[in-house]
Amino acid sequence: MKKNLKILLISFLVCLSVVNLGGCLNTGSPAGENPAETSEASAEMRDYASELTLDMDSESIKETVTVKSYVDGDTVHFNVPETIDETGVLKARFLAVNTPESTGKIEEYGKAASEYTREKLSSASSIIIESDDEHWNLDSTGGRYLVWVWYRQDDSAPYRNLNLELLQNGLAAASSTASNRYGEVCMAALNQARDMKLKLYSGQPDPDFFYGDAIELSLKELRCHIEDYVGSKVAFTGIVSKHSGNGVYIEAYDEETEMYNGIYVYYGFNLSGAGLDILTPGNEVRIVGTLSYYEGNDSYQISGVSYRAAKPDDPDNLQKLSDGHEAAYLPVTSDTLYNGKVSVEAEGEVMEFDFAELAKDTTVSMENLRVNSIRTTTNKDSSSYGAMTLKCESDGIPVTIRTEVLRDDNNKIIGEDVYSGKTIDVKGIVDCYKGEYQIKVFSPNDITIK
Repeated sequence: MKKNLKILLISFLVCLSVVNLGGCLNTGSPAGENPAETSEASAEMRDYASELTLDMDSESIKETVTVKSYVDGDTVHFNVPETIDETGVLKARFLAVNTPESTGKIEEYGKAASEYTREKLSSASSIIIESDDEHWNLDSTGGRYLVWVWYRQDDSAPYRNLNLELLQNGLAAASSTASNRYGEVCMAALNQARDMKLKLYSGQPDPDFFYGDAIELSLKELRCHIEDYVGSKVAFTGIVSKHSGNGVYIEAYDEETEMYNGIYVYYGFNLSGAGLDILTPGNEVRIVGTLSYYEGNDSYQISGVSYRAAKPDDPDNLQKLSDGHEAAYLPVTSDTLYNGKVSVEAEGEVMEFDFAELAKDTTVSMENLRVNSIRTTTNKDSSSYGAMTLKCESDGIPVTIRTEVLRDDNNKIIGEDVYSGKTIDVKGIVDCYKGEYQIKVFSPNDITIK
């Protein structure tokens, strides 16, 4: 009996020691919570942007501007006096920051950085750009000016430095951050974002980024480097503009070039029901598929798209993002379509393209085309029987219009006599046939006889 009491006493003393030791080690954090994480989350964030002031008397150049177009988190085009740039537009690259890509290859937190810049500047009552010294300096591409961007929300508020805010909020990586006029405060803000594990430095997934095995990019990036992606699984967003055959055309606006980029998405016989509903014209969609070259049409297209209703959140699924949109039908002239050039800046490189090359598979409109001659497909065994090729002229430049088989309200094929010798306006898709660019028209409603 005494032996049992002794054992019980020893057990009680051991348990009491363990409890006391646990109390000494207890940091006060809730169960399951990492003390270091709690400390970081509760640490007060220093607002460096409120401490930095704009000195209007310094030797740097300042100019009050308005936004012409947004490109991404660290690139904006501003309206400026022609004394600064003869075009009246200054293409600005923000100093000291490098935000993730959101217009070419899509990177984590790129959309967040782009939306942050747009939100701050679109609601600003005043915007001032500042050079780093007494000159407007170009970046390595030779096409963009390196600037500090200051804004204020109302006329009574102080100006805040947007470059610094991007660093402070973890939305930008360093880009010669220490070697500029505001280097010290920029590095302090960047280090704080790293220490507090904000956005880029959080180690956490970006809620706006799709983590599938497809390459996330924009239609602009796809068209600019299309040969590089042949055979690759890619993902992009755009508006369904037109249905054609067993596929649809997708297009998306690019603010930098102020034009649309597009591609044909072939779904074949793989979709039905909800999948086809997603690809309704006017819907904004996310496309995931494989880029291939189709020799039959001498063009690139996306194929292999799919939709599994049982897994609607599958990153490889077609996804409807919104609806109620319309095809762009960007107005173009014959000179723009056939002779226009477009400069594109991406990852420190400036590339030049023919307008039609980048506009292929997008909707355009053209006015005052004089129809000089028409050739009709007469092979009755062909699915194109009755389709027409109109050789036109506008402002002295030849323009080719290719139609699908057009039918009137009585389902009768519309023939050459309706358009021969007439002046017309057209709406259609930029197409290419045997190396020649043309406008492809799908409906008689898309041709207006003057």
